[in-house]
Amino acid sequence: MPSYHRLGQIPPKRHTQFRRPDGGLYAEEVFGTEGFSGNYSILYYHYPPTAVKKVEKYTPPTRHELWDEGYQRHHHFKTAQLPRGGDPVFGRQALMYNDDVVIGVAKPTEPMNYYFRDAENDLMYFVHEGHGTLETNFGLLPYHQGDYIIIPRGTTFRFLIEADSPETVFLAVEARGSLVPPKRYLNQYGQMLEHAPYCERDIRRPEELITHLEAGDFEVRLKVGNTFTSYWFDHHPLNVVGWDGYEYPWIFNIHDFEPITGRVHQPPPVHQTFEGPNFVVCSFVPRKLDYHPLSIPVPYNHSNIDSDEMIYYVNGNFGSRRGVEVASITLHPRGIPHGPQPGAVEKSLGAERTEEMAVMIDTFHPLKLTTTAQSVDDPNYPYSWIS
Repeated sequence: MPSYHRLGQIPPKRHTQFRRPDGGLYAEEVFGTEGFSGNYSILYYHYPPTAVKKVEKYTPPTRHELWDEGYQRHHHFKTAQLPRGGDPVFGRQALMYNDDVVIGVAKPTEPMNYYFRDAENDLMYFVHEGHGTLETNFGLLPYHQGDYIIIPRGTTFRFLIEADSPETVFLAVEARGSLVPPKRYLNQYGQMLEHAPYCERDIRRPEELITHLEAGDFEVRLKVGNTFTSYWFDHHPLNVVGWDGYEYPWIFNIHDFEPITGRVHQPPPVHQTFEGPNFVVCSFVPRKLDYHPLSIPVPYNHSNIDSDEMIYYVNGNFGSRRGVEVASITLHPRGIPHGPQPGAVEKSLGAERTEEMAVMIDTFHPLKLTTTAQSVDDPNYPYSWIS
């Protein structure tokens, strides 16, 4: 959760009269989680957000299909081979999922000629390639390579991809709940502690609010569960004049993560960046390696007894893996040990730093795979530990 923020015009007291220049009242909306017990913001609209002129069913492109191989093994998915297409929302290609999270890749080629609101899932877009602006009812958030874009559920938004950024690639995550900094990084008042690997200064918030008053036909596509609905308005949905609170979209860039290192190899929790419902997100960034005179800088063999481990490779040379390309995903599921591949340990000895960059997601419930993942799966990966 980022800290309190305000933007635009708001009245001095909440739930009191706040009038437009023509004398009419602005429409107030409390945007809150967990009923009235969680984080919230208060937004003020020129037009009532309830003033919809048409509601109709929307049928999205085909959702993900299950790939059940029938046995357990490690996987290497070459996502660079996935086709480009669609927009940043409905062009997402799901690769793995469970009841808590859906993980996939988006390689959009089409603009969003509508706005989107996911009423059930917080969304995270990691920007591997490309730049543009996330346009929301909370204001504008310019984004660029390396950004984690966090979009709270219920936010109305669309992506505006810059014309000079045709090769946009997102790692896209739907979380069935809130995506927030780990609790151990926060004090009892919610401020980030001194030992946290990033702080409030590193978080980018909406800094420009454009109030749209134009008339016309505007579509907002709403997702609740597996039901999609088109809401049509005769006014622009982003007509907010001001807001304040704790619930809003924000950005943290992976390059601002300050790595925690030690004399011997540090376990994955030191790389944790966010926590979600029954999963964590970690950032592997360029860093100094272990400095004990007899240290082994690559990870030791380990078993994920209670979790599945997914790693998306952004760039650099990931020291414990071989044959893994940029934009590849490895999945090491529970029940099977994994670790450095042959030769990686000896090769790492004496190394002082690594330039690797990757995003890891560990889930505490098993992940299921999709037929899209099957289409880019390397069946030989389980045998890559053979000398």
